Amino acid sequence: MDTNKKNREYISLLLDGEIPDTDLELAMAALDGPEGQQAWDAFHHIGDVLRAEATAELSPDFSARLAARLADEPMPTKRAAGAAEPASSPAIAGPR
Repeated sequence: MDTNKKNREYISLLLDGEIPDTDLELAMAALDGPEGQQAWDAFHHIGDVLRAEATAELSPDFSARLAARLADEPMPTKRAAGAAEPASSPAIAGPR
């Protein structure tokens, strides 16, 4: 079992107000350390971003440019079982 992953789950449940009383002590212990504090800060930041109103406007032709770039991407092919995934995709690697 990945202890750090489980601790992040406790912290997430605590922030969401969904932590069972039986796990409250474990969640508080998970906060006692740099990894717990980092998770607490990251989850708060994620929540802030999700609740924020969109302030940036996309350019009028954004959808058309995105569709054109996606159309230029090769179609995915089936990989043999156990084949490694590519490190990155050109579509998400950045502007051309």
